[in-house]
Amino acid sequence: MKNRDYDFPIQLTFKISTLSNDFIARDKHGVTLAYVKQKMFKLKEDIQVFNDENKSSLLYRIRANKWIDFSSAYEITDELASSHIGRIARKGWASIWKAKYEIFNEEDNHIYTIREENAWAKVIDSVLGEIPILGFLTGYLFNPKYAISNLDGQVIYRMSKVPSFWGRKFDLDRLVNDSEDDETLIMLSTMMMVLLERRRG
Repeated sequence: MKNRDYDFPIQLTFKISTLSNDFIARDKHGVTLAYVKQKMFKLKEDIQVFNDENKSSLLYRIRANKWIDFSSAYEITDELASSHIGRIARKGWASIWKAKYEIFNEEDNHIYTIREENAWAKVIDSVLGEIPILGFLTGYLFNPKYAISNLDGQVIYRMSKVPSFWGRKFDLDRLVNDSEDDETLIMLSTMMMVLLERRRG
């Protein structure tokens, strides 16, 4: 994930063989960009982003600024450079119905916003997912999407849940080629957002 132009769409594929929410990020050619591991049983969220599935090099960490809380912010650090690169914050009660997150850069300036595009998709997916037999179909029928926009309100990326039997795949696609955007910060922020939203249903 470091110092490169990414080939979009980026696919996040969750592992179903473990209790944790680990997933692999690959580009459109199938090249592994990162292996994301969520530490289990932590009062504060602690996400580690490695360069590959062997976890040979820790690239980034994403950590909550407080104990489990609905309005926590998540600090993103570059572990190789030992530097803070930004944070993502959930908009508390504003995210009860429709998810909303704000992304801040290393200078703590708000530069991007993530908004859920259709809250009903997640609600129906969550409700029907509890019904025997019907629950197996929701992964194909109801798939939430999240728009990532700049301060001008222009949607520059979209994160989408991919129709699948287990509901374990998400695609991050770039809609606008903008040399000014921060791809790495956006990717890391959306990774954290997907972990949180997948847990909500």
